[in-house]
Amino acid sequence: QVRLVESGGGLVQAGGSLRLSCVASLRGTFTMGWFRQAPGKEREFVAAISGSGGQIYYANSVKARFTISRDYTKNTVSLQMNSLKLEDTAVYSCAARSTYSSASAVASEYDTWGHGTQVTVSS
Repeated sequence: QVRLVESGGGLVQAGGSLRLSCVASLRGTFTMGWFRQAPGKEREFVAAISGSGGQIYYANSVKARFTISRDYTKNTVSLQMNSLKLEDTAVYSCAARSTYSSASAVASEYDTWGHGTQVTVSS
């Protein structure tokens, strides 16, 4: 089974940028997604990219600010986050949907999760 490891989280001022990376232990054209969970809130979808890279979805709250991409040679999916807001503070987790290659915003359709990386946006 594929394992996922996230990196790139940290503390950043509002308006700043961060780039998250998720490395998969296996090669494959898995659908990959990013989700986040803020304290006291439910996990929410952020972005997803299909196995081929041809389908990309974003949550409305991050459209035009976040960009998801993947590098098949490095088994890596990245999330470039620009114009960060206080409300972007959360633990960000990447997920893989190994049985289907189409993108999805539904967390329950992903079968493998990373441990998450903390993103904190300060004023």
